[in-house]
Amino acid sequence: MAQILQIRPAVEADVPAILALIRALAEYEGAPPGALSVTESYLEEALFQTRSVEVLLACLREEIAGYAMFFPNFSSWRGRRGLYLEDLFVRPEVRRQGIGRALFQEVARIALKRNCVRIEWLVLDGNQPAIEFYRSLGATSLDTWTEGLRFFV
Repeated sequence: MAQILQIRPAVEADVPAILALIRALAEYEGAPPGALSVTESYLEEALFQTRSVEVLLACLREEIAGYAMFFPNFSSWRGRRGLYLEDLFVRPEVRRQGIGRALFQEVARIALKRNCVRIEWLVLDGNQPAIEFYRSLGATSLDTWTEGLRFFV
């Protein structure tokens, strides 16, 4: 059977599926219980009311297989916008079929269309498969930067 892959923007009806994928990502990354506070309501607001974040969905034979979540950032040194890739996740059972690559390529296409100068993201130190995947796409590490600093308000 042919592997029919479609990358499309999320619509409001996709919010429960997006939340399920976020939970699957948190589980995959070993997040502690109670680490997630996102709700369908928060997602609906961010995606469709304030439009502060965007989601692309990868659908394999019409089943949602993964997602990319991103939002604009800005480079003060370059004086132009970029995109921050918050999440890129493909369900483990459908990996190694080009889905992650297709999602990333669509984010890159959007970045080029919007005249962005870069796409940035963080990867957990121990997630070697993800690090190798991103390097296979041409990504480079920010070795001289301290990553992972956070301040909650």
